[in-house]
Amino acid sequence: MTARSLLLAALLAAMPVTAFAQASDDTIAAPVLRANVTVESDVVRIGDVIDNAGTSAQIAIYRAPDLGTTGSLPTAQLIATLQAHQVIGVETRDIKAVSVTRLSRTLEGKEIEAQVAHALEHRNGLGDAANLSLTFDRDVQDVRLEAWNTGALQPVSVRYEPRSGRFDVSFEISNETNSARTKLRITGIAIETVEAAVLARGVERNEILKSSDVITERRPKGEVGGDVAVRNRAVGMQMRKQLRAGQVLKVADLAKPDLVQRDENITLIYESTGLYLTIRGKALEGGTEGDVVNVLNLQSQRTVSGVVIGRRQVAISVATPRLPAATESSSSTVGSAEQAEPVSVAASNHAQMSPKAE
Repeated sequence: MTARSLLLAALLAAMPVTAFAQASDDTIAAPVLRANVTVESDVVRIGDVIDNAGTSAQIAIYRAPDLGTTGSLPTAQLIATLQAHQVIGVETRDIKAVSVTRLSRTLEGKEIEAQVAHALEHRNGLGDAANLSLTFDRDVQDVRLEAWNTGALQPVSVRYEPRSGRFDVSFEISNETNSARTKLRITGIAIETVEAAVLARGVERNEILKSSDVITERRPKGEVGGDVAVRNRAVGMQMRKQLRAGQVLKVADLAKPDLVQRDENITLIYESTGLYLTIRGKALEGGTEGDVVNVLNLQSQRTVSGVVIGRRQVAISVATPRLPAATESSSSTVGSAEQAEPVSVAASNHAQMSPKAE
């Protein structure tokens, strides 16, 4: 066999393979149905429901479900719609219905309320956002936006009238498409509140408040003023006046509890350097720690004053007598060898007496 014959045989053998490869490249893949579909726009297109849609992919065939919801397309109905648009030979893979979900961004009502409070914070005399009580003209519901609205809830207009408490806040939300921003307007009334100690029951004057007597509630700051008491400072204090259940406690309503009650038996404590003496007594007036009160010494039947230092305890201070300082005198004779001896003051023969307890 000649070289020319061998080359011709090789070309003939290669031709079917080349033709098959070319035919394989030109073959269009069959369209395949999808079981689950997600869309961002308000329409469903052919390219959303099948793979390999080709030039028909952008043709809209159905209206999309509402934002954030899911709908269902029966396969038989969908195939008929595709055939009407010259899309045939779709592989259904035994799918009975196609689930279509429309993507969205949800702004929860609580999030919107929080953003309103932050927008009003420290505006025209208002305090922290956490202390603001908001009442809205309309209930703030969850808001669903198109999925491409990815920007923050940005306040662009904030108005607040201190006298009426009314507010008007407008927000804008940017998007990825650089189209017009989504706007949201919220109106209502804002009131600043404070935590206040409130009586759970009616109390009498001089009564000591127990833990169960006081609860914490938020009350309007303008109603209770700046002298409001807090619960942890109110429990254990003594009432200066009678109050009803539900009333807010003011700092001026409270006093330190009396450690000594009038006509109560007490202990008188006399203390000085080297002396500590206790005697029974009777309080002639009440007082709290640090108060000076009059008490009756039951032993001497004399009235003395003392400082309340504890429960049923009054301290009486006693001055300690001081001895005169010893003096020395000396004399000297000029011109003679005789010198006078020092003279010392003799101590009193009386021993130092302890102060008398009254």
